[in-house]
Amino acid sequence: MATIPRDRSPDSTLAFLRAGYRFIGKRCDRYGSDIFQARLLLESTICVRGRPAAELFYDTDRFVREGALPARGQRTLTGRGGVQGLDGDAHRDRKAMFMSLMTPAAIGHLGRLFADEWQSRIPAWELAGPVTLHTEAASMLTRAVCAWAGVPLTDGEVDRRTADLQAMIDSAAAIGPRHWRGRLGRLRGESWAEDLIQRVRGGSLPAPEGSALRVIAEHRDGQGRALPRRVAAVELLNVLRPTVAVARFVVFAALALHDHPAWRQRVRDDDTTEQFVQEVRRCYPFFPVAAARVRRSFDWRGYHFPQGRRVLLDLYGTDHHPEWWPEPEQFRPERFAGWRGDPFTLIPQGGGGHLTGHRCAGEWITIELMKRAVNLLTDAMRYDVPPQDLSVDLSRMPALPPSGFVVTAVRRAA
Repeated sequence: MATIPRDRSPDSTLAFLRAGYRFIGKRCDRYGSDIFQARLLLESTICVRGRPAAELFYDTDRFVREGALPARGQRTLTGRGGVQGLDGDAHRDRKAMFMSLMTPAAIGHLGRLFADEWQSRIPAWELAGPVTLHTEAASMLTRAVCAWAGVPLTDGEVDRRTADLQAMIDSAAAIGPRHWRGRLGRLRGESWAEDLIQRVRGGSLPAPEGSALRVIAEHRDGQGRALPRRVAAVELLNVLRPTVAVARFVVFAALALHDHPAWRQRVRDDDTTEQFVQEVRRCYPFFPVAAARVRRSFDWRGYHFPQGRRVLLDLYGTDHHPEWWPEPEQFRPERFAGWRGDPFTLIPQGGGGHLTGHRCAGEWITIELMKRAVNLLTDAMRYDVPPQDLSVDLSRMPALPPSGFVVTAVRRAA
């Protein structure tokens, strides 16, 4: 039996926070292996990257999600009782609820709502000075996804709800003030969502047929039981929050257009837009890792995985693995021409299957919203990009250019 390489530090938590997205990849390179062990949050953890590891990681006979995400992440990013921490029949039932929302017609409708919000903002941007794209995109996505989900939202609420959703996202791997802002955002968001669920169930708030709010409020599990009100609130936020998180991908798409201006013309073709969007998702950082626990002890490729051991899959490192992505640091959308959609090599939002596995249910929404953003950035408007800090610090999780991508001199395209 082979020995899994072990990180030298007694506890690597601070090193993980310092290295961020490159923590696992750097150590894999150091040990000449796509698997190693480290102590993280004082717990022995197996870290893996690459296609074979991703395929293993999404084998539900070998791994469970219950108890895998640290409590800090549940208190900020995901909430407690949501689909991310379920296994077996409970997970399949809850995942089916989410997937019922992901019809092509529904995804297209959300894309149109986002595009309409964007178009409506251009006149104000024309009159404004500098415009921060990340701030604007998050606000537009909040408005669009709430309208799509059947969630009432007044103009006076938009900033508060956007800020709370953004705080949950920004606190995913944070300590100090960012973590506490995330916890406050989570508490306020769940209280708001719980009230919406209660009002729908009580009949005082009508929710459109097929909307996320109504589907979640009325959902019954395999035993015919409604979701507990707080769990239903968590799942409603699991529709809203990830959609608002797409604002980061919108910024990365704008950054890619800025850094590779030849693609501004090439993305006019729909097939090429898809290639461009997929390369943005592969190349730029979104979530760094996914977590699971070993269901029961097993051996894989000569390595032993003991029952209960936490395992981290390097999402960013797998998306940059040179064995499957030649010249991984180069931005080359053409690599996706004719791509057949391997579910274990492109995994910025998780791997495996959508319907019953733990891959993000909203991945198709992400792609649709990004394509809309690229089209709007290239066809609907013109703008200047003034000098600013557009670096992407991979030690910060989640990453984003410090400036949020500022544009000036916005004008509607002729």
